[in-house]
Parts: sequence; structure tokens; C-alpha cells
Amino acid sequence: MEPRLDYFGNPLAGKVLRHINSASKLLADSSLPITIQELVKIRASQINGCGFCTDMHTKDAAEAGESAQRLNLVAAWREAKVFTEAERAALELAEQGTRIADAAGGVTDEAWADAAKHFDEEQLVALISLLGVINAYNRINVINQQPAGDYQPGQFG
Repeated sequence: MEPRLDYFGNPLAGKVLRHINSASKLLADSSLPITIQELVKIRASQINGCGFCTDMHTKDAAEAGESAQRLNLVAAWREAKVFTEAERAALELAEQGTRIADAAGGVTDEAWADAAKHFDEEQLVALISLLGVINAYNRINVINQQPAGDYQPGQFG
């Protein structure tokens, strides 16, 4: 698979990505636990069919110490016993927030209330924003057919 264009080498794309990357850095430094951030990025990327981001975030999570068992079970988190209640709430919000077009009402009040039990307001803002950012990255990579498999942890900073 070859990308449709050299997105990462394009000057305009470089400007766009600097802004998205700045938002991503702010979120990485937020009080939302990094483990939850990576799980949410992986799940949204799986749903969107973004191999590039799935590759990146599973490798980054593994490099940070996440177990292979948990990484292998993200797609089946509902049936897996390895996720905490907070992680489950974040994964549910990630799924509903990523699949907005599939759900007539968007994110349900129940999913929101469950997330609000586990996260404070700053963490909820970070979670919502993280979903916006990863979905933007996913869409860029899927539209451009950015190939997956060559990412090295820490490659982008």
C-alpha cells in the first residue's frame, strides 16, 4: 500500500499537523492517565480502520509497559476481565464518541454518567478533546491510505 500523497512531507500539512500535535501534547500532559489515553486512541483507531494510528499507539503503549494481553483485548474490551471500571467507561465513551454517525443521539446520558463517575471535569475535557484529536488523525491517515507497520516508538517526538 502506498499513500495517496506525501502528506507528512507537504508544507501545508506540516502546518496543520503542528497545531494538531500541539493539542495532542497538551492532552498528554493533562491529568487523564496515560494508560487511558492510549487505550482510547487504540480503540478509536480500530473503529476507524486506521492501521497507521493503531500501529503507533499499540507500540507506544507497549513501550510504556502495557501488557500484550491488554493490547490484544482492546477490541473486545466488553468481554475481557483485564480492564478497570474507569477504563471501561473511557472505552465506552470512545466508542460512542467515535461512532456518532451510527448513533442517532450521539453519546448516551448513561455513557456520560458512567465516565463522570470516574473522571473529574478536567479529565472529561481531556477525554472529549482526545477523541476529537485521534479521530482527526484517523481521518487524515485513512483518507490518505497511510500505510501501517513501520512506526517506531517515539518516532514523532
